[in-house]
Amino acid sequence: MANADTSGKETQIPTNLRLLLILEDVARRGVAVKPSDLIESLGLAKPTIHRLLQTAETEGFLQRDLDGRSYGPGPRLRQLSVNTVSSEHLRTARLAILRGIADEIGETCNLAIPDREGMIYLDRVETKWPLRIQLPIGTQVPFHCTASGKMYLSTLRRNMLDGFLSARALTANTEKTITDPEALRAEIVQIAQIGYSTDDEEFMSGMAAVAVPVLDENERLVATLSVHAPTQRHDLQSLIQFQTLLQAGSKKLSGLLAS
Repeated sequence: MANADTSGKETQIPTNLRLLLILEDVARRGVAVKPSDLIESLGLAKPTIHRLLQTAETEGFLQRDLDGRSYGPGPRLRQLSVNTVSSEHLRTARLAILRGIADEIGETCNLAIPDREGMIYLDRVETKWPLRIQLPIGTQVPFHCTASGKMYLSTLRRNMLDGFLSARALTANTEKTITDPEALRAEIVQIAQIGYSTDDEEFMSGMAAVAVPVLDENERLVATLSVHAPTQRHDLQSLIQFQTLLQAGSKKLSGLLAS
């Protein structure tokens, strides 16, 4: 009977829509998805689901997770999401928000999104000071020693965070970089509690940063909003005073996603 129900529902979904629905479901869940989850949610037959997943994996829209059975967004789907949020009307509104924050603080503001290997700068508004730190749009920075990266890590499920911390040694970018996994874990737990993250010259000597999350309508992190500055102008404690302003900007950016 169950197979008959599934078969009946499958015939109601146009063939050219099925793969799109799978990609939409994977993106919506925000975690690696098993074929059985898709069979249940979409009502497509098992052979159909497996065939479409194989096609999406071959073409780079999905990729296998660490368990070898689940699927998450692949490079082409992640690039598609970047191109979507970078559309002209959204970017114009986004940059206006960033510019307002940057003008009020007087330092560079960044919008970054998570990728597989680190955070990628999606947008930025530069400080007007001649002394500035050059991290252009498209730059990828590590998770473990940046304010944006640590904010992202604080949103991971415990097993995913465990996997990250145990995967390989944490590289020391500066003498202040946290390279002990348990010390980093403790800070990440604290970040989840206080709602903002910091970089105290951990990624680059002479630079401090503070970041807050930008959330979607399901309260999932989609990006981070951060400010960074040379320590000659702002030490970490000086930048932390702006986290309330960053939180207000984050809410405005979240509103753009929902509109």
